[in-house]
Amino acid sequence: MKSSDIGKIFEDKAVEFLKEKGYRILDRNFRTRTGEIDIVAKDKDTVVFVEVRYRKNLSFGFPEETVNRKKMKNILSTANRYISMKNFSDFNIRFDVIAIDEKDIRHIKNAFDMDCI
Repeated sequence: MKSSDIGKIFEDKAVEFLKEKGYRILDRNFRTRTGEIDIVAKDKDTVVFVEVRYRKNLSFGFPEETVNRKKMKNILSTANRYISMKNFSDFNIRFDVIAIDEKDIRHIKNAFDMDCI
């Protein structure tokens, strides 16, 4: 199975997880030249940009630990473009990570923010 197929499977799991928690999914796999955002969702009055990370084996660390500074910078840049395109500048904005491994799904709210770079 290709890594893109595996990624889609776990992004689908993350979408279902968010829907069960009452989130409304606005977009998936939003791409610009600076990067991609896996899921854009709405949690009440907050627009949430979600990065989904999966690791089959935890011997090299947790999936959420793979969201490095460069990845955050790319997500922030892409989110700014999305906010501008959709006229979401009046909404609260949040950046979350959903980490998935063989045993668990962890939702890290406010994993980073616009000031982290």
